[in-house]
Amino acid sequence: MRLTHRRALALYTLTLAAAVLTMVGIGPAARADGPGGGAPWIVSVGDSYISGEAGRWAGNSNASESYVDALGPTAYDDNSGHTAEQITRCHRSASAEIYIGGGVNGLDLACSGARTSTFTDSDGNFKPGLDFYSNGSQQGQALMLQDFAATHHVTMVVVAIGGNDFGFGSIVQDCVEDFLTSPTWWKNYCHDDSSVTAGFTPANVAAVRAHIATAYQNIREAMRNAGYADNAWTLLVQDYESPIPDGSGFRYSESGYTRQSTGGCGFWNADADWANATALPTIDNTVLGAAADSGLTNVKTLDVAHAFTGHRLCENTDDLVEKHYSSWQAPGAVDGSEWIDQIRTVSTAGSDYYIQESLHPNYWGQLAIRSCVRQAWNGGTPRGGTCTTSGRGLLNGEPRMTLQ
Repeated sequence: MRLTHRRALALYTLTLAAAVLTMVGIGPAARADGPGGGAPWIVSVGDSYISGEAGRWAGNSNASESYVDALGPTAYDDNSGHTAEQITRCHRSASAEIYIGGGVNGLDLACSGARTSTFTDSDGNFKPGLDFYSNGSQQGQALMLQDFAATHHVTMVVVAIGGNDFGFGSIVQDCVEDFLTSPTWWKNYCHDDSSVTAGFTPANVAAVRAHIATAYQNIREAMRNAGYADNAWTLLVQDYESPIPDGSGFRYSESGYTRQSTGGCGFWNADADWANATALPTIDNTVLGAAADSGLTNVKTLDVAHAFTGHRLCENTDDLVEKHYSSWQAPGAVDGSEWIDQIRTVSTAGSDYYIQESLHPNYWGQLAIRSCVRQAWNGGTPRGGTCTTSGRGLLNGEPRMTLQ
């Protein structure tokens, strides 16, 4: 998911040069263990909620960036020399959830802003979908996966897709604009804007669900084309995290503009309630329902909807880093920090922040989900479950999480 830039109060918003992979011949029958030998690989495909968007920042700060800069300026440089992005603005960060370690290799093919189908955004950035698009060096994510899996031992593919098909960025933009341009005594809500409600009509929900099911089938086709039997690998379908609390859980009042100017969370209470009670469940149910529709028999699901409860943006259980800690690395900072990046506006121009990082899991959020992906990997016998926090402090450098 990514946010677009279309007017003064709006939110801002090479080419893939992947290493050449030599295709191996695929025999008449798919091998049960896949065509590649050696150490196992898990691969991520999808959008910004799995690519690693916002993974540079460990919490939020309105003071110096140094309070929260965990990865530095090369955070999204995913080429072999870590000097540039393979695809501009895909924002595949080094903290992305796919790098679980422990002898398991990770490959991040996801791209911030991606939808189920490939397109080029209004800024001219290529956004590979979960399809077989091919135009010169530009490829869809299914085709990238197929090429890679043909020469590597891919045992699990983790996917998060569908949010942008619902227009996530535009919804957030509308909500923040409505908050900033209407007074508390005459609130203009986004949840009843026609531009927002259009995305949640039964007809559109059904259409998006069909597109997501096709995306899952494309992943299966890619793996079959690479020589894998369906039982040789697992598709782990991941839904979306709740990024903000209900209206009653904000630590900033609705009065004035502090909720956005200080907290970076400019939602009216009623819109926040709608986001958690209607929008998120609809999107997540569509994502999971599409898995059932797809006909894939090797699917597990990773439910992360409530993984960040207590650490969401502007939640009254956390705060800006500089309020209590000397930096993101200070003891206890992970427990008192937000795991979702602030909603940035044009006021951040000239900083190292990207508007497209807004409302995405940050460094701590990425590592939290990584812990749950590792538990879902389960030593090579993948399982599904619900991901939640399980304690304070860090375990091996990551927030303490549990998969139940």
